[in-house]
Amino acid sequence: MAVTRTLHAVPAVALALLLVVAGCAGPVPSPETSTTPTGQPTSTAPTTLPAGEGTVVTVVDVADGDTVDIRYRNGTRDTVRLLGVDTPEVWTKNDPTEFRGVPDTEAGRQCLREWGRAASDYTKSRLAGEQVRIVVGGDVRGSYGRLLAHVYVNGTNHNLRLVEQGYARVYRSEFALLDRFLAAQERARNATRGLWQCATPVPDEAGLVVETVHADAAGSESENLNDEYVVFRNAGNETLELGGWTVADAAGHRYRFPAGTTLAPDARLTLHTGSGTNTETDVYWGAGDPVWNNAGDTVTVYNASGTSVLHYEYD
Repeated sequence: MAVTRTLHAVPAVALALLLVVAGCAGPVPSPETSTTPTGQPTSTAPTTLPAGEGTVVTVVDVADGDTVDIRYRNGTRDTVRLLGVDTPEVWTKNDPTEFRGVPDTEAGRQCLREWGRAASDYTKSRLAGEQVRIVVGGDVRGSYGRLLAHVYVNGTNHNLRLVEQGYARVYRSEFALLDRFLAAQERARNATRGLWQCATPVPDEAGLVVETVHADAAGSESENLNDEYVVFRNAGNETLELGGWTVADAAGHRYRFPAGTTLAPDARLTLHTGSGTNTETDVYWGAGDPVWNNAGDTVTVYNASGTSVLHYEYD
C-alpha cells in the first residue's frame, strides 16, 4: 500500500518557488493555512474575504463549473480548480454513485449532465471576465497540476455558493470550511435544490456517515488486516436496518452487511478488513488483502435496493 500523505502548511518562499517552477511566476496567492508553533496546520480561510486579502486575478476563461483559467497582473496565466467542490461533468461521463441518492442509470447520468451544463453557465455568469481574489489550499496543486483555490467574487466565496445553490457536491479533502460546506450541501439536498433534483429520496438512510477511515494499519498491513477499518455512525434519529447493504471501494471490492445488522441512532459500527466474529459494534470483511488505499480512496454504501446512499472520499 502507498504511504499516507500528510498535509502541511506551505511556507511562503517554498510556495513562490513552486509557482515559478509550474510556470506561474505571478503574485503568490495567500495560503489558506498557516502553522501553529507546533507546526500543525490551522485553517484561516473565511467565507467572505476582507479587501486586501488573497491575490487579485482576472478570470479569462471558464472550462466548466469548477475549473477556470486566470491571468495574474503581470500577464502570466494559470488554471484554478475550485477547492472542495465537484460539479457534474459536461465533457466526460458522470458517475452517479458520487452523488448521494442519484440512481446509477442512464436517466441519472443525463440529469447530472444537464446540471453540469447549468453549473458551467452559472460560473460563467459570475466569474467570466471578472477580477476575483483567490486563496490557495494547503496542497496548492492537484494531481493535474491545477492550482487548488477558493475564489472570491465581490467578497463572496464562489466555491461555497456553488454548493449552496445545488450546482456542486462537496469534494471531501482536508481544507478550511469543510464543515460549513457539508452543512450547506445537506441544506441543498434536503431542499432538493439544483442537481439534487436528480436524487431519489432516502430519508431513512441519510443518517449514515463515515466517521473514520483507518487505512494505514500498524506494521505489515497484510498481517494486520483488522487494524485497517472504517467506522460508520448513524447520525439520524431512526435505527438503520443495514442487512443486505453493501460497501464498496473505488476499485469495486464489495462487502455485504449480514442479515439482521442494525445501527441505532448515534451508534457506531466498525468494519474491519480482516476476519473475526461479528458483534453489534464490529463486523469483518473477511478479505485476504488490504482494501483501503492509504493515499486516497472512496467509501460508497448502497442500500438493499442498490441505491447509493453514502459516498465518502478521503485523501
